[in-house]
Amino acid sequence: MRTLKPADQRPEPADRRWVRDVAMRGFDVAASAAALVVLSPLLAAIALVVRATLGSPILFRDERAGRGGAPFTLVKFRTMRALAPHECSPDHDDSRVTRLGRALRSTSLDELPTLWNVLRGDMAIVGPRPLPLRYVSRYSAHQRHRLDVRPGITGWSQVNGRNSLPWDERFDLDVWYVEHRSVRLDASILVRTVSTVIGRDGISHAGHPTMPEFRGSHGTDR
Repeated sequence: MRTLKPADQRPEPADRRWVRDVAMRGFDVAASAAALVVLSPLLAAIALVVRATLGSPILFRDERAGRGGAPFTLVKFRTMRALAPHECSPDHDDSRVTRLGRALRSTSLDELPTLWNVLRGDMAIVGPRPLPLRYVSRYSAHQRHRLDVRPGITGWSQVNGRNSLPWDERFDLDVWYVEHRSVRLDASILVRTVSTVIGRDGISHAGHPTMPEFRGSHGTDR
């Protein structure tokens, strides 16, 4: 069961947010650097398997919206085969995901290269998930608040349904996180992420390899 708004979670006072931001950025740098070093053998092994099964390139690169909507290049391990001539839309993505790709996605191992994005400062470890840059113009004023912070590898919507959520609910969770973020909340999200990944919860939306294309909100703006 999803818990959208913990009763004891209140917005952090404005005069303490800068302390929190500095502390969490320091944590992000230290944690991502350490993880890249410790996990380097695993990263190398996955890279070799992807190269052997899917060929080159090993990494998937995509332009995503960062803090304030600024573009950055997200890196992940490839999980799809190359496009065939007749496959020119996201509707074909499900058939392009390979067996290896499904295994990487179900275990979230395809996300490991995004630690580099965290180290660079494009992302944080905790925050709203980075979405395609083309979505920004489709956000309502309310939804745009998800861009007020760095996107994250994991986040509040990730531990409350992940890709199984409808877009409007997912964005509501993202904005709630932005308005209530704190060290305590981030710590809670990190702990819950472990069980989410182990349980392989919400890996995909019904009928899609991840999520359907976001076409814009059908609700009222706020």
